[in-house]
Amino acid sequence: MALAARLWRFLPLRRGAAPGPRLPAGTSGSRGHCGHCRFRGFEVMGNPGTFKRGLLLSALSYLGFETYQVISQAAVVHAAAKVEEILEQADYLYESGETEKLYQLLTQYKESEDAELLWRLARASRDVAQLSRTSEEEKKLLVYEALEYAKRALEKNESHFAAHKWYAICLSDVGDYEGIKAKIANAYIIKEHFEKAIELNPKDATSIHLMGIWCYTFAEMPWYQRRIAKMLFATPPSSTYEKALGYFHRAEQVDPNFYSKNLLLLGKTYLKLHNKKLAAFWLMKAKDYPAHTEEDKQIQTEAAQLLTSFSEKN
Repeated sequence: MALAARLWRFLPLRRGAAPGPRLPAGTSGSRGHCGHCRFRGFEVMGNPGTFKRGLLLSALSYLGFETYQVISQAAVVHAAAKVEEILEQADYLYESGETEKLYQLLTQYKESEDAELLWRLARASRDVAQLSRTSEEEKKLLVYEALEYAKRALEKNESHFAAHKWYAICLSDVGDYEGIKAKIANAYIIKEHFEKAIELNPKDATSIHLMGIWCYTFAEMPWYQRRIAKMLFATPPSSTYEKALGYFHRAEQVDPNFYSKNLLLLGKTYLKLHNKKLAAFWLMKAKDYPAHTEEDKQIQTEAAQLLTSFSEKN
C-alpha cells in the first residue's frame, strides 16, 4: 500500500478527471495574449504524451528499484539460512567423529567468505592430516591448506576467537615442516593469538589448554633450542611448568573432562614437578577416558605406559 501511494503521485490523471482552472472564452485581452498563455504552458509541459510516458517510465523505474531491494534482501536472508544449515551439518559430523565426511562437506565451500565456515574448514583439514592413514605427502599439503583457511577466516573476522585459535594451531603445525628456527620465530605470534582467543572467549577450554601447551613446550625446551632462541630474540620465549599447570587446571575448571589430552598433560606436568600422587590421579583419568578418536586411543596408551613406568620405580 505504501508503494502504491508513492507511485500514485507520478501517474497522469485519468480521462474525465477534473482539470485545473481554465480561462473562459471572451476574457479581456487580445487573442494573441491568450495564445501566449497556451504557448508558455507548453514550454513547461512539452508534448503532453511524451511527458506522461516519462512519468510512467519514472514510476516503473522506481517500482523496479523497490523490487530489486526486496529481492536482494531475500537473497541475503536465504544465503544466511543456507550457511546456518551447513554449519549445523558440519557440527553434527564433527561431534560424530566423521572427520573425512566433514572435510568433504566443507571443501565444497572453500571459496566462501564466511569466517565460521573457514575456521571449521581449517580444523577439518588439520584433522584429516592427523589421521594415521593419511600419507606424509598429503599431510603436508593439508597442513598448509589448513593454515590458508585459518588465515582467511582471521582476515574476514578478527573478532572471532576460533579464527585466532585455529590460526595459531595451524601456524604451529607448519613449523614442523619449516624447521626449528621458524617454529621458534613464530612462537610469540602463536602465543599472541592464543591469548587473544582467550580474551575474546574466556569460556573456551581448548584455547586455555593450548596456552598451557605453549608454556609446557617452552618449559621443557632442550638446551640447543634455547641457544637458537637466543640468536633470534633479545628476550627468547620461555615459561615454567607451574604456568602450564595453571592453564591446564583453568581449562578443567571451565569445562571438566572436555579433552583427554588435558588430563594427560596434567599428569605429565605433575611428574615434571615431582608430585607422583597427583600425577597418578590425572594419568588414571586420562587412561580411563572414553576413546572417541584415534588421539584418545593414543593418549590412553601413553597414560597407561607412564603409570606402569613410575609405579615400577616405586
